[in-house]
Amino acid sequence: MSATTVAAMLFGPGDLRLTQCELGALAPGMVRVRFGAGGICGSDLHYFRHARTGDFVVTSPLILGHEVAGQVVEVNGEAEGLKAGDHVAVNPSRWCGSCPRCREGRPNLCDNIYFMGSASKTPHMQGGFAHLFDAMPAQCVKVPAGVSFAAAALAEPLAVGLHAVERAGDVKGAHVAIFGAGPIGLLTMLAARLAGAGEITVIDIAAAPLAFAKTLGADRVIDISGGNDELSATARQAPLDTVFEISGTAAGLASAIRNVRRGGTIVQVGNLPGGELPLPANAVMAKELDLRGTFRFGEEFRTAVDLIVAGKADVERLITARRPLAAAPEAFRLALDRSRSVKVLLTAD
Repeated sequence: MSATTVAAMLFGPGDLRLTQCELGALAPGMVRVRFGAGGICGSDLHYFRHARTGDFVVTSPLILGHEVAGQVVEVNGEAEGLKAGDHVAVNPSRWCGSCPRCREGRPNLCDNIYFMGSASKTPHMQGGFAHLFDAMPAQCVKVPAGVSFAAAALAEPLAVGLHAVERAGDVKGAHVAIFGAGPIGLLTMLAARLAGAGEITVIDIAAAPLAFAKTLGADRVIDISGGNDELSATARQAPLDTVFEISGTAAGLASAIRNVRRGGTIVQVGNLPGGELPLPANAVMAKELDLRGTFRFGEEFRTAVDLIVAGKADVERLITARRPLAAAPEAFRLALDRSRSVKVLLTAD
């Protein structure tokens, strides 16, 4: 059955519009999902501000949104375990399953991956900030009706944190430092706690998100807006074993390299700006650091859903504002204001 949808579509920097789109008939082997809730991510905000994030540049109108959940309204063909009416958390990744990276169990590095609401491929894969959107059955993880769409939507950023901690290795008893107190930083903090981290320090340049991090269980927060003296003193007194650089800034990565202990581990989570970066000369070599990248997630998406369903990850605590999908442009502007919001959620109208 043919259908139309209204979607939050980006046309250029700052130009986000609610646009009516034609979906057409549901393709064989696909499911159609009615939007329930969606979180505005940092990469969505980069697209909104600059029509790009890192090396991914928007070259044609793009429906944003990859942290989404909703209700299945139509199924065309085989969709094992799914039927109309089911509530689902939607994994935004479409992996090919056959390339070398997929075969070795690293589907997040799939050579042929498409990702909802991303300009990483041309044509771009449209996102889920739409009243109706289509997905593959493999993307849909069923959740009980008693689990809110809001919580289910935040399985995606939680999966990012879980994968980052997996990339770090064993953090049991470790002093973990997190550069960046945004939603991904806070969810990485939660993932590190679940993995047995001993002490967690959160570092940022904004007071409001740091205060929020403290309420969520950070052992220590450090405001570096006025300089790095407190951070340097802390690193001397309580060496930083593992650092997650989530701010996505060259300054954050340089500070992580300077302050992590000798032999420590740095996991780069934030999407750094493109081009060459000025970094402390030879520090990675001289301190024999492990500098690791982490990109999205693999099977951690299902793990994140399971943790949320089991009540072991109270992700809704991050939500500081909710706005209807019809108010998406205003919601994006709110999300840019770190003094007023941590996580802004879009809801069904």
